[in-house]
Amino acid sequence: MTPDMIAQIYASTAVGVGIILAAAGLGSAIGWGLICAKTLEGIARQPEMRPVLMTNMFIFAGLMESFPFIILAFAMWFLFANPFVGALSSAIGAAG
Repeated sequence: MTPDMIAQIYASTAVGVGIILAAAGLGSAIGWGLICAKTLEGIARQPEMRPVLMTNMFIFAGLMESFPFIILAFAMWFLFANPFVGALSSAIGAAG
């Protein structure tokens, strides 16, 4: 296992983590937009349901907001405790 191989793994992992975090941020933004838009549509149709709809909106928004943080935790795991380096060294050890 050469340092060049390890550097390539870390570089590829960094690119992957960037894509993962960008997708999580975009998904969260789209989710917020859809949740708020549908809540406003429901309130416009039935104004008397506003308290129920707002409660549901905040519950679902809280659940949806936890998604980027979970993705962030996985991304940091890939970035700082890279499992691919250990897999590479065990594959090289098994082959050689």
